[in-house]
Amino acid sequence: MEEPLRTTAPILSQTLLQPPLNSPQKTQNVQSETTTTPQEAMVAHNPAAITADEGPSPTLQNVVCTVNLCCPLDLAKVNFHTRNSEYNPKRFCGVVMRLVNPRCTALIFSSGKIVVTGVRHEQNAVLACRKYARIIQKIGFPVKFTDFKIHNMVATCDLRFPLRLENFHQIHGQFSSYEPELFPALIYRMIKPRIVILIFVNGKLVITGAKSRTDIHEGLEQMMPILRSFRKQ
Repeated sequence: MEEPLRTTAPILSQTLLQPPLNSPQKTQNVQSETTTTPQEAMVAHNPAAITADEGPSPTLQNVVCTVNLCCPLDLAKVNFHTRNSEYNPKRFCGVVMRLVNPRCTALIFSSGKIVVTGVRHEQNAVLACRKYARIIQKIGFPVKFTDFKIHNMVATCDLRFPLRLENFHQIHGQFSSYEPELFPALIYRMIKPRIVILIFVNGKLVITGAKSRTDIHEGLEQMMPILRSFRKQ
């Protein structure tokens, strides 16, 4: 049972805690595999709403995380032996690799660092990084799974009532910027927790910059009384 908002780090199941294979196998084409691999046996979690005590419940839309494999990578070799990958060093210095389950995209660099984006659950972020590590390990690289970190979490929320953004900006201009000619949302920057909230006139919110569900919950909890005071009648 998931316990949202009570911890800042993802809860790892016994499957996710297992380290990568002890010794890398000889180079083989991952695309030609027909047997079930350990990463294919992992099950992704569905996106879950971030429950709050009162008010609307935000839903995670994206989690950006990084991991370090602690070994240099031959990106041309990685691209050649994997599917759903792209490598064009003239346009971008890393390999772009996509997974279907969980649906996400990774940027793989020659230093061994990987940036994963597109997952919609913290546990899926760990799951995706584990899958990428094992795929690369099967090619023949001595990878280690270290320095996993969530850098950004994006959530959306619907207040279900319109807002007077002009008045909001007049009173809270110290923390907000609002130029409807350039961008339709008011940008509100919170100090603690350090997150950014995009507030639209129809009451829809986009919360970004959070490092955990707790940041999203606390930020929304602080903002709700203020937002209700600017409800358009």
